Amino acid sequence: MTTWQTTRFQIDLSRPKVMGIVNVTPDSFSDGGTHADARSGLAHCEKLVREGADILDIGGESTRPGAPTLTVDEEWQRVAEVLRGALTLGVPVSIDTCKTGVIQRALDLGVDIVNDVRALADAGAEERVAAHGACGVCLMHMQGLPATMQHEPVYTDVVADVRAFLAARAGALVARGVAHDRITLDPGYGFGKTPAHNLTLWRAQASLLDLGWPLLVGWSRKSTLGHVTGRPVEERLVASVAAALASIQRGAAIVRVHDVAATVDGIKIWDAAGLLPPQKAGR
Repeated sequence: MTTWQTTRFQIDLSRPKVMGIVNVTPDSFSDGGTHADARSGLAHCEKLVREGADILDIGGESTRPGAPTLTVDEEWQRVAEVLRGALTLGVPVSIDTCKTGVIQRALDLGVDIVNDVRALADAGAEERVAAHGACGVCLMHMQGLPATMQHEPVYTDVVADVRAFLAARAGALVARGVAHDRITLDPGYGFGKTPAHNLTLWRAQASLLDLGWPLLVGWSRKSTLGHVTGRPVEERLVASVAAALASIQRGAAIVRVHDVAATVDGIKIWDAAGLLPPQKAGR
């Protein structure tokens, strides 16, 4: 599959795409409070587009371990104006949420993609996405919930478990009539996984391509990178870009990042050196 169908755009996945993170939150793990109001959030969207972001991913609720849960109205109040402004910038816009109420409001506004860390587990979420008929969706694997996901996560086989979960969630959407080319999958690095789990899954990432859907991967500034390098979150730029490039090498079609300009530059250098892998077509 070389395209990702979304509300307004058919995204060409023959080359890797960069999804820029816009956290309109006071408490996200690496940039909480930096873009916590509509004005600064939209300014950040504009900056990321100038830097080369292919997609904007806008979220109003932190998913860091132990983060508090918001109501639908609280989350929507944070993101609504930023989404409205971002929709005028000429790139696909994604809503990062796991709440059916926020999904519906965002789709009504014209958002292109639903990026859900709970893979549409909320009651009614599958139905809303299926009924829309055109929006793109990213289904992510997470063991547990953000508040508790890092409390001693356990797997029989992390690769097999993640693979089975993603296959089941994608299959459920297809059974509801969602077109194959609307779906992408995210292995969920850092979500209910120890550093050892994350690294094991990463080394086997290419095997997830056999499920037949494009992969969207997020390593940006995550704690496993700190575990490997010994660096605090504010010093993980090099590690984040290296992780994005390694993920692309292992088949990721989209990388979700905070540092768009640096990631875009890294991809350009790999492209010039002939190191970008050909994208594997889905079924």
